[in-house]
Amino acid sequence: MDMTDLKSAIDDYSSTAEQCILGFKDRLDAIETKMARPGAASDQFSSSDAEHKSAFLQGFIQKGNTDRLKALEAKGLTTVPGSDGSYAVPTVIDTEIEKQLRVLSPMRKLVKVKTIETSDYKRLVNIGGTGSGWVGETGTRVDTNTPTLKHVTITPGEIYANAAATQRALDDMQFDAEAWLNEEVAEEFAVQEGSAIVNGDGVNKPTGFLTHTPSALADGARTFGDIQYVPTGTDGAFDATSPADVLVDLVHTLNPRYRQGATFVMNSKTLALVRKFKDTNGNFIWMPGLAAGQPDMLLGYPVAEVEDMPDVASGSLSVAFGNFERAYTLVERTGTRVLRDPYTDKPNVHFYATRRVGGELVNDAALKLLQFSIA
Repeated sequence: MDMTDLKSAIDDYSSTAEQCILGFKDRLDAIETKMARPGAASDQFSSSDAEHKSAFLQGFIQKGNTDRLKALEAKGLTTVPGSDGSYAVPTVIDTEIEKQLRVLSPMRKLVKVKTIETSDYKRLVNIGGTGSGWVGETGTRVDTNTPTLKHVTITPGEIYANAAATQRALDDMQFDAEAWLNEEVAEEFAVQEGSAIVNGDGVNKPTGFLTHTPSALADGARTFGDIQYVPTGTDGAFDATSPADVLVDLVHTLNPRYRQGATFVMNSKTLALVRKFKDTNGNFIWMPGLAAGQPDMLLGYPVAEVEDMPDVASGSLSVAFGNFERAYTLVERTGTRVLRDPYTDKPNVHFYATRRVGGELVNDAALKLLQFSIA
């Protein structure tokens, strides 16, 4: 082989190698682009997740066989010890339960939700008092007031659902055990959770924001945890002459920095009254959502229908307005657990699902209430 042939062979090899490298680069770029898309990471589950899901559904849920789950525990994968007979729901299923909870629970969509790994959640809240001032480059800096801090602790209680199916249904290959479990558990969790965020007494459950003391005092003048209310001026009703005016007052009682992201919350009966109100030009103050999935608007702010809010009555707190994400925090321990019970209600098999959830008002200035009272 002369030098010309050798150079030609080297050029051919270099060209082929370069094309292969460029092909690999293009494939790598495509994968990186796909992984960088919003939500892409959450859609990718490891083989251990898939193995856990298979063992959970095909073994534990349908047959009550725990051997594969115990084997996964021994390998130190995603499950937690099941010595009490309950097992951790696989990540792929637990994520779907979370998504469905957000759809079913209007309050969960409004408040801040934090996942914790500890037994409780502690937060320091600044309740005011910070001083400040203007000064030149070389001017003397005098002491200012220091902020007052409040320690808020949220301890999760246990929320549960007790779904049931017959063993024959579980044995039937046409029965979608995963979808059924998601729907049953998420629906019951949403009902209990939504009720507790509004009216919960704080005993093994979230503390509802309506259980806090209502106060006529403005921000900075009332005790931390008390929520300012605006009276309608009429006991048990809106004002007969100008019913919409008090809603405008309610909006402007909220500090402007919290109005961005604020929402009206009331039940369907109260909303039916409000939808009939008009301004001085005869225009309805309530506006329906302009597109599917868009919220209804009241005075330019979204409206959430929450059936746990009280009906209009004497002294009732039937309308809330505020930035709930700033006002209220819901905490939950990671993961849902399920205990299988095929014995107590034959031929039904019960699935006792639990999750630890807690909640508390953390910023009373970000929320205002409408009280149906004279003063």
